[in-house]
Amino acid sequence: MTPTEPHTSAPRRRPETTPTQALAGVPETDVPPPDVPPGRPLTLPGDVPPPDVPPGRPLTLPGRGTTWVREAGAGSPGQPALVLLHGWTVTAALNWVHAFTPLAGSFRVIALDHRGHGRGIAPSRARRFRFDDCADDVVALADALGIERVIPVGYSMGGPVAALTWRRHPSRVAGLVLCATSSHFPSPSGSRSAGLGMAVRGGVLGVATALRTAPPLVRQRATAAILERRAARLPEWALEEVSWNDPAAIIEAFAELRAFDAEPWLGDIDVPTAVIVTTDDQVVPPVRQRQLAADIPGASLWEVEGDHSACVTNPDAFVPALVDACRWVSGRAAASGGCSSG
Repeated sequence: MTPTEPHTSAPRRRPETTPTQALAGVPETDVPPPDVPPGRPLTLPGDVPPPDVPPGRPLTLPGRGTTWVREAGAGSPGQPALVLLHGWTVTAALNWVHAFTPLAGSFRVIALDHRGHGRGIAPSRARRFRFDDCADDVVALADALGIERVIPVGYSMGGPVAALTWRRHPSRVAGLVLCATSSHFPSPSGSRSAGLGMAVRGGVLGVATALRTAPPLVRQRATAAILERRAARLPEWALEEVSWNDPAAIIEAFAELRAFDAEPWLGDIDVPTAVIVTTDDQVVPPVRQRQLAADIPGASLWEVEGDHSACVTNPDAFVPALVDACRWVSGRAAASGGCSSG
């Protein structure tokens, strides 16, 4: 199966950022924390990317646009390729900074920046950020790199993208690893009211539309508002990473999260799946993470002590669980003839 609805985008230009007050127009109670929330210290040393982060490069996905990818490891014949899918507001380098080298010991590892995040494909006025497009990007990336089947590894927002990659392109997915994520993302109050959800989502998309036509200074302030709570804790290289974010796309991604609901089709997932639960998570409650595993036939469960940013706040616990989960999925996929690294 090939990616659907081809489209192109203009080259990304990094927005200039200036500290400012909170983003106007989006109620604070309706905006979840970024995927690297304030609180516990981050283990992101130095003012340059640590050596464990592979260098990035632009990669054109025909008919879709130019994204930014990082690659590590070669794997062995017959071993699967992992595609790492990061969370909301961050980038591949930030989300997976501690995971590249450990995973590369066993796998070919590819990570890309999602649309509107970092140096990923730039959404436009005509085509906003959509999870479906992100899922199709995964398969387009595999095509560009000559990979037949992949194991998407999704963290938080990357979880829906991983699951949708299987749903939209089942013949290309050998297995799934879902971390700190859920089948749905209701409001902080837990409400799943259709009317309220549509109203909030409509308001958020209205803000995103306004940002796409706003003067540069307004867009700069919006970008800074998204970064403001974390800026004091991020080293220079990490600030450089997120400074490329498109503020309108970030807001549209939030709307996609609020609208996402995989519960009707989770039971159809028929590939080996591992779910990693972050047990102190205040963003995606552990009860919903465990329910995700319960709803997927045959899914395995790993539990990691840590909050929603355990990938960077507690890598000593998270990374070994991630490696084990990837090995579990790839082993079962290989046994069923479902893996190829291309």
